[in-house]
Amino acid sequence: MRPSHRFTVALFSFATISGCGTPPSRPPENATSSTTLMTPQDLQAIPIQPPDLRVNYGSDSSQHGELRIPPGGGPHPVVILIHGGCFKAAYATKRDLAPMGDALKARGIATWNIEYRRLGQPGGGWPETYLDIGRGVDYLRTLATEHSLDLGRVVIVGHSAGGHLALWAAARSKVPTNSPLYQSNPLPVRGVIDLAGPVDMTANISGYEALCRDSVITTLLGGRPDQVPERYAQASPAKLLPLGVPQVVVIGEHEDFLPRRVADTYESAAARSGDSVRLIVIPRVGHFEIASPRASTWKQVLSAIQSLVDGKLPR
Repeated sequence: MRPSHRFTVALFSFATISGCGTPPSRPPENATSSTTLMTPQDLQAIPIQPPDLRVNYGSDSSQHGELRIPPGGGPHPVVILIHGGCFKAAYATKRDLAPMGDALKARGIATWNIEYRRLGQPGGGWPETYLDIGRGVDYLRTLATEHSLDLGRVVIVGHSAGGHLALWAAARSKVPTNSPLYQSNPLPVRGVIDLAGPVDMTANISGYEALCRDSVITTLLGGRPDQVPERYAQASPAKLLPLGVPQVVVIGEHEDFLPRRVADTYESAAARSGDSVRLIVIPRVGHFEIASPRASTWKQVLSAIQSLVDGKLPR
């Protein structure tokens, strides 16, 4: 079994055996070696601190977020965090990116870590999953004044399925007004980072669904591209180019969910459209290291975040 498949098997075993069960007490000592890749259990085993605030942005139990605020008077730059999990409620929660929230808070950056309705929950799927992301992002306006958040320095970071949703959230101004996904006056953001999330929902559908062991893309969008082409056009960042927002796509060398060829194609298309875009490929790691502030990847991910907060692409 080659290394890039080890974490895939772990993902399936974890989801099948334990659903959202209890992860191991700590990550492995060598989670980022070329022979032992990080697993979802490792990511979920990272200790976290309680958030400073838990806030509902809607009436459903999944429509909420966690705010982490650095000490000091502010105004603080903000990173909006969107977790992944194959768009399924059974695979992941906002807890996955809470360690990143803690690490960014320690660096003086506030985080708004949002939960949303996913497949397997009432209301999960088209168009509600996307609408929840938009509402969660825009709710930052409500939080900003009371908690001294700088709405001029907002970056969205998403991992896996959340990386796709992060790119889409940054592209919402391109959604047609007659689309069920349309939301007026979306919050402008300074940049977006997609950590190995689908950049084009029409590309690699069979491969992505095989890794997730479920028809997650076609279920999320309510059919295949030939059945509901308008939905794929409205949901896929690749179909909405140019996004008009600086973008960074990060993948590991041993990445299966976002194949390198798909990432390369997106980077080229975004650049041709006039967007500022950067693809970062990190050697010797897989799908989960890039979401961990304890992995060797964190220095590069943090640098990309800080660059976008400052209004520029990472070197």
